Amino acid sequence: MKDNAQTEGRCPFRGDRVGGAIGSEPQLDHWWPNRLKVELLHQNPAEADPLGTSFDYAEAFSKIDLLELKREIKGLLTSSVSWWPSDYGNYGPQMIRMAWHSAGTYRIADGRGGAGEAMQRFAPINSWWDNGNIDKSRRLLWPIKKKYGAALSWADLIVLTGNCALEIMGFKTFGFGGGRIDAWEPDRATYWGPEGWNGKKPSETAPGPLEGHPNQMVTRTMRWNGEPDEDYYELENPLGATHQALIYVDPEGPRGNGNPLESARDIRESFARMAMNDEETVALIAGGHAFGKSHGAVSADKIGPAPEGAPMQAMGMGWMNPEGTGFAEYTMTNGIEGSWTPNPTKWDNDYLTNLFAYEWEQTSSPAGAIQWKPKDPDAPKTPDAHLDGVEHPLMMMTSDIALKEDPEYRKICEKFLNDFDYFSDAFARAWYKLTHRDMGPKVRYLGPEVAEEDLPWQDPIPALDHEVVDASDIADLKAKILGTGLGVPALVSAAWASASNYRDSDKRGGANGARVMLWPQKDWEVNRPAELAEVIAALEKIQTEFNAAQTGGKRVSMADLIVLGGAAAVEKAAKDAGHDVEVPFTPGRMDASQEWTDETFQWLQPVSDGFRNYHRTDIGYDISPEQIFLDRAALLTLTAPEWTALAGGLKVLDQNWDGSKHGLFTDRPGVLSNDFFDVLTSMDYEWVPQDESEMLFDIKTREGGETAFTATRCDLVFGSNSQLRQIAEVYGASDGEARLVKDFVAAWSKVMMLDRYDVAA
Repeated sequence: MKDNAQTEGRCPFRGDRVGGAIGSEPQLDHWWPNRLKVELLHQNPAEADPLGTSFDYAEAFSKIDLLELKREIKGLLTSSVSWWPSDYGNYGPQMIRMAWHSAGTYRIADGRGGAGEAMQRFAPINSWWDNGNIDKSRRLLWPIKKKYGAALSWADLIVLTGNCALEIMGFKTFGFGGGRIDAWEPDRATYWGPEGWNGKKPSETAPGPLEGHPNQMVTRTMRWNGEPDEDYYELENPLGATHQALIYVDPEGPRGNGNPLESARDIRESFARMAMNDEETVALIAGGHAFGKSHGAVSADKIGPAPEGAPMQAMGMGWMNPEGTGFAEYTMTNGIEGSWTPNPTKWDNDYLTNLFAYEWEQTSSPAGAIQWKPKDPDAPKTPDAHLDGVEHPLMMMTSDIALKEDPEYRKICEKFLNDFDYFSDAFARAWYKLTHRDMGPKVRYLGPEVAEEDLPWQDPIPALDHEVVDASDIADLKAKILGTGLGVPALVSAAWASASNYRDSDKRGGANGARVMLWPQKDWEVNRPAELAEVIAALEKIQTEFNAAQTGGKRVSMADLIVLGGAAAVEKAAKDAGHDVEVPFTPGRMDASQEWTDETFQWLQPVSDGFRNYHRTDIGYDISPEQIFLDRAALLTLTAPEWTALAGGLKVLDQNWDGSKHGLFTDRPGVLSNDFFDVLTSMDYEWVPQDESEMLFDIKTREGGETAFTATRCDLVFGSNSQLRQIAEVYGASDGEARLVKDFVAAWSKVMMLDRYDVAA
């Protein structure tokens, strides 16, 4: 019997320690880091939203008096609080930086990033080195956010505050569109780069100047192939920033080398990845640097951890500074100290004027960062942001000198120097694009300040200008489409090609506009262009005949006909399997023009598409095809069951891009059956890689060893991944086919409607 003294007061369960709780490491990803993270399809669920699914943000936002809101914001901008005093008595410049950095994470390769969900509030972005002290800007705005509550999202407030900041300093903005809806949890899916934490990774060499900064991922050595002084110099896709933990580029030059021409090369690559051309790039840099200052009064190694690593008593704020007051003249952000102009709170052309009027020499900030000052001691000075009567030399960053030394950037600068009105308009348009780029078509913008002008990057589609087809017309058109003899696979392929390039990240693509008929989409090999052209020609004939026969204003667009053709084909495929279903169809799409199809649509072309077993072999991959497949499903907002149903259904509908039979686990292609899942889940077969790459597989009978089918990784993942297999077994069961047909139709209809912002949800 144990001594009572030893047991008295112990926990009521065995053991004297609690070593972990929910979320404690290690977790699945530590044990199996290469597992396919299917759960990422279910991020930011309704359960995380305290406002509930019935909350209508557009309605709430419409009740705000925007002029009064802006008046309140502008009142805040020209005030100062003791815990974070404003530079020059004006918070405007730091709010411009906040808005710029919120929007500037956008990258065109996958449409991710941008200001749309105010992801700046969450890790990792809230703790990036480049976002130092932006946490203070949002805290300054809290009284306004508190007042307007749910009717004003953080995402809209951040961008609107940036606009107000520009306006109080004399700049005329191009407009503002609300409608950004906040996320409620960190984004665990977006790939921000391969670099490790704290600027350290064993495989890295030649550390840059930012490395070692507390609690940051601050390297660039793994995202580049080549060096900035070499012919071959390539930034990994889909990244836009040249350096981990930065929004665009290192202001001191690549690796902090102080080389302006090499900096220009980084700038051009990064801003192009953000969908900006050379003129827009110069306008944004020159316009943004007309205001405010950079902060580098204290060495980086003295600054406390970023928000995600800060102690609890910091209440979510980071970068605690032990020097002096810790703010005002002691502020530390990127390490560079000073202002670009003599009047940092006024819109003027002094930035470019001084950049070209003087020769600049390298110097160092108090924090040891590379910066530049005029060689001429009589050059204009800039006032101290907090100390009366104190002046400093003007400052330029290496990335500023780059605009002067790069020949193409220099031409644009000189044009802006000679025409300030043109420069002002260019900056206004570039700022509008920067802060609205990820919002999608203009129909999604809210409020009275939405710019009337249509812009190419908004992917304009004409407004509906005719009566749409009714139920009787739809039935007749379906019959005519099926009567062309095109066949189920061809009609499904055309509709899927039209709709499935949609990406929810920046609301681009989709069936509305019928851009699948236009360059560049009509020529993408994944879209089976020869077959697509035949389908388009047949549907155009039907359109011409139908529209000519109407006596009133009724019309049918090609965008609607392409989707309707797919619906008719899916219904036929289901009926051939013994299931009578009606695929929902909502008319009202319009046809876009080639003139208003932006050349950046080329970025929507997939390099790999598991739905159609498309995988280019002329480029390099550091990830597997099934990971890219998961990424595509996420961009289509698919849940795991929707993804599984669509993938299996499209396979039996014979949708491989090249006509191959990989994954076509059926002897009745074009019929919407559950044959794919029946074979996938059967133990009558074994799965044998064709070679060491394990990209293609033979499906052999266990009895006899005959090859019955072939498959790709994007086929077999639905049987190999533990989460997807459970779904596949539902569809592969004896009662699974009817469920598959129902779920396929629902998921198909969802994809066809992803870009229908003109239709109330």
